[in-house]
Amino acid sequence: MKNKIKVIAIVGPTASGKTAYSIELAKQIGGEIISADSRLVYMGFNIGAAKPTFEEMDGIPHYMIGIVEPEIMYSAGLYKKEAQKLILDIHNKGKIPIVVGGTGLYVDTLLKGYNLPDAKPDYELRKKLEQNSTDDLYSMLLKKDKSIEKFIDSKDRKKIIRALEIIEQTGDTLSNTRSFEQSQFDVEWIGRNLERDALYKRINDRVDLMVEQGLIDETKDLLKKHGRIYNLVNTIGYREIIKYLDGEMTLKDCLELLKKNTRNYAKRQLTWFRRNDKIKWNIYPEKLKK
Repeated sequence: MKNKIKVIAIVGPTASGKTAYSIELAKQIGGEIISADSRLVYMGFNIGAAKPTFEEMDGIPHYMIGIVEPEIMYSAGLYKKEAQKLILDIHNKGKIPIVVGGTGLYVDTLLKGYNLPDAKPDYELRKKLEQNSTDDLYSMLLKKDKSIEKFIDSKDRKKIIRALEIIEQTGDTLSNTRSFEQSQFDVEWIGRNLERDALYKRINDRVDLMVEQGLIDETKDLLKKHGRIYNLVNTIGYREIIKYLDGEMTLKDCLELLKKNTRNYAKRQLTWFRRNDKIKWNIYPEKLKK
């Protein structure tokens, strides 16, 4: 462990207070923050992705936020390469790298030694697969790789399509094409969570605040600039508002759907992170200073 770089990972469901907690921690221990959120990598995904504002960052450097246009299909493999470099850079400055986010695959790929297959995007295959329902896609995936139940949620359309793409290119199951190596980091795992009712209230309140902050106008602007690209119409927050803009739902019903979908997403995040028995849930910064 002596030769490993110390990294702190702060994980948990959406709206659990990871951002504020990590910024306060960074101030106390001399840290810099690397985001581990699959939507924060995209430029323009601000209100809908709960991107921390300049004021909220409070002088603490943040990385892996707003680095690519939303047309890019960013992946966990790309994230790992970039974030590894950032950890080394932060460490070499004499600072402590703090990885913060709720995208479990990004976190584990970076910090737990996952190696993912190097399969390039196949846009023709994706276009063909997109014509199927999510349930049908998941059934197709299960026929090709039964063990996928351990890794991919049956409603996670993006990951299902990516898994089918990898299987098509490699001719092997996703389980067999994944490999593991010893992590080069000494990770302190911190989990943020709340009682369910409190978490759900925070989620509901956050959705209301997003609307007040201009989520509808942001969605209009993104549609105008980028069109109905995959990463926009399949991102929680924007996809529900698009239904309202298309006249498919009232604003009230749209926001209720958004709250429900966000709560369900939080459940999936918790399911993922609870597999990691190294996570210490709801400990405080003061304890890390000893």
